Amino acid sequence: MLDHPPGLDHPLVNLFAHIKPGDTEWKVDGLRDFFLYKDLGVAEATGGRVLAQLVKAARAPEEGTGWHHHVAEFHIVLMLKGWARFMYEDKEHLVAAGDCVHQRPGITHYLFDYSPDMEYLEVVAPADFATIDVAYPVAVPAPTPWPGA
Repeated sequence: MLDHPPGLDHPLVNLFAHIKPGDTEWKVDGLRDFFLYKDLGVAEATGGRVLAQLVKAARAPEEGTGWHHHVAEFHIVLMLKGWARFMYEDKEHLVAAGDCVHQRPGITHYLFDYSPDMEYLEVVAPADFATIDVAYPVAVPAPTPWPGA
């Protein structure tokens, strides 16, 4: 039986999902064209309440993501492989394999550098979160050139 949360006139979608590595493809149709994205089936299983996806580097960083924030209630990044350098407001953060970052709602940030093997798990609620580009008066360091690039 599915629950009816207060204020909702329909059942809450909460389906079982088990996605194996070969069940979904890496796609280029995500938020950034320099990353690849792999859906983990959680958005469908939760009726759009939560997105869980793998994100990995598709090509060398050139300009990065630009300053932006997300309109989301919850957002974590768990680095699985490699590393990425972010500016979170006025502070630089190196996020390496094994690190977990909770991006509080509305935090202004800029992913400007990452390793060729960077791969992370991203979990966001809701699944259809918005991204807003913003101006932010903090200089961003240059990315590290990739070998052979």
